[in-house]
Amino acid sequence: MQNHPGKGLSFAKRIYKPRIIGLGIGCISVAAALYPLGVPTWVWALLGFNAVCWAHLAYQLATRSASPYQAERRNLLIDSLLGGFWAATMHFNPLATVTILSMMAMNNVAAGGLRLLVQGILAQLLGIGISWALLGAGFSPQVSQLQVYACLPMLTLYPLAVGMVCYRLAIKLSEHKRALSALSRTDSLTGLLNHGAWKDLLHVSFRECQQQQVQATIGLIDIDHFKAINDTYGHIVGDSVLRQLSTELKRNLRQNDLAGRYGGDEFCVILPNLSLDQATEVMERLRLVFADYRHPAIAQLKVSLSIGLATYQAHFSDAGQWLEAADKALYSAKSNGRNRISSARVSTPDPA
Repeated sequence: MQNHPGKGLSFAKRIYKPRIIGLGIGCISVAAALYPLGVPTWVWALLGFNAVCWAHLAYQLATRSASPYQAERRNLLIDSLLGGFWAATMHFNPLATVTILSMMAMNNVAAGGLRLLVQGILAQLLGIGISWALLGAGFSPQVSQLQVYACLPMLTLYPLAVGMVCYRLAIKLSEHKRALSALSRTDSLTGLLNHGAWKDLLHVSFRECQQQQVQATIGLIDIDHFKAINDTYGHIVGDSVLRQLSTELKRNLRQNDLAGRYGGDEFCVILPNLSLDQATEVMERLRLVFADYRHPAIAQLKVSLSIGLATYQAHFSDAGQWLEAADKALYSAKSNGRNRISSARVSTPDPA
């Protein structure tokens, strides 16, 4: 974040509105504590600047900085310095002081953890020293009813504002987490499940078949002579063939079917609630559709598929055996001439 201007700007924007609210209502608490003390006019002017202008100035300083994140951290330390100054200037009025300084401590912990909290405390001590140097030291332990009421907005509205910011941040983090999770489970070239994600879902499907006594069929799909396609026409053309197969898989499978790229030119599918015969019909349609594929720039390029299928069997001890059965069926399809579907039970040759 420190070296990323976009993230720093986002950080400054998240703090901007809570700072406007916090300073606006916080200065009500300070004003109620200062009123009985007869402070100089310049102190009231500084309080007005702090309440009305500082939040906007701090935002401009952060957004126009080459390092918005660092600039905003400095702004938070200035907040703390001013907080210490007001605590000493109002002679450490107990309720107002605790209200102001505790809210600032919450800000510093939320924005920078323990390190910024400690830095903020040091800034508050500096602010106290400045106040004592300019106005002298004092202590007023009494709290009037007016001062109690003046602190209520800060104690209620500011935590609500901070809570809303945290809630929105949590929603964004959740969205980013889902997006990252999807990316980590997706093959970047084809948009299908990657090898690991598909294998995880295979184990889930195996347990469902085992526990619920339902049918499912898995298939391994291999593009015939794919290495020759790459060697002859180049990897760009080979990638376009892979993307086309992924497109046809999405188009020909049901919504709850699971397709993935197993590796290289090999794809994989999980077909829940389909018998071996039904799965064979689905894969045969895919095989025929893909046999008609023509690359738009290379008319002579023809592509075919070899497919191995295996339905769930009660005697399988784990998902690995199920996958091994499909792999053996794929090997059978390739060794028997390719461009065909083979299963553990039956082989379907190319009608042509």
